[in-house]
Amino acid sequence: MPKSAFRTRTLILCALFAALICVGAFIRIPTPLMSFTLQLTVVLLAGVLLGPRVGALSCLVYLVLGLAGLPVFAEGGGIAYVLRPGFGYILAFGLGAWVTGRIARKTPNPSMKRLLFAHFAGMLLIYLVGIVYMFLISHIYLGTDMGVRALLLYGFAFTAPGDAALCVASAFLAKRLLPVLSRMGF
Repeated sequence: MPKSAFRTRTLILCALFAALICVGAFIRIPTPLMSFTLQLTVVLLAGVLLGPRVGALSCLVYLVLGLAGLPVFAEGGGIAYVLRPGFGYILAFGLGAWVTGRIARKTPNPSMKRLLFAHFAGMLLIYLVGIVYMFLISHIYLGTDMGVRALLLYGFAFTAPGDAALCVASAFLAKRLLPVLSRMGF
C-alpha cells in the first residue's frame, strides 16, 4: 500500500473517532444517582483500535474543536470550559487513549485479558486526572470547600461502575474489531 494511502486512511479514522467522541458526549445513560455519557467508551476504543498515537490525536482534535467554541462538550464548548470542574476528564482523554492503546497494542493479537486491563488502566487514569483537576478548580477557582469524600463520591463512585461496565463491553467490541482493522492494513 502506498504511504499516502495509509496516511489518508489514518486521517479519516482519526477524524471519524473525533466525531464519535463528539456524538458520545450527547448520548446519556441515566442512572439513579446521575447520568454518564459514552465518551469514555469511544476514547478507549480509539486508543485500542487506532493505536496510541492516532487514538490520542483523535482526542486532541476533539479537545481543540471544543475549546475553539464548537458545542461538542457535554455542556457546550469554548475556552471558558477549562474553568469547569469536569474539564479535567476531557483533558485526560488523550492520555487515557494513549495508555489504553499502548497496553493493548503490545502484542499483535491482544488477549481479552490484556484488552480489559488496557481499558481499565485508561479509565482509571482519566478518572485520576479528572478528580485532581476537579479538586483544584473547586478549591482554587470556585472557592468551595469540597472534601475528599464528596469529591470521590461525585467524581468517581457515582459514575465509575457504569463506565466499568462500558469498559467490559468496549473490550469485547475491540476484540471483534481488531481483526477487521488488521485485514484493512491498519
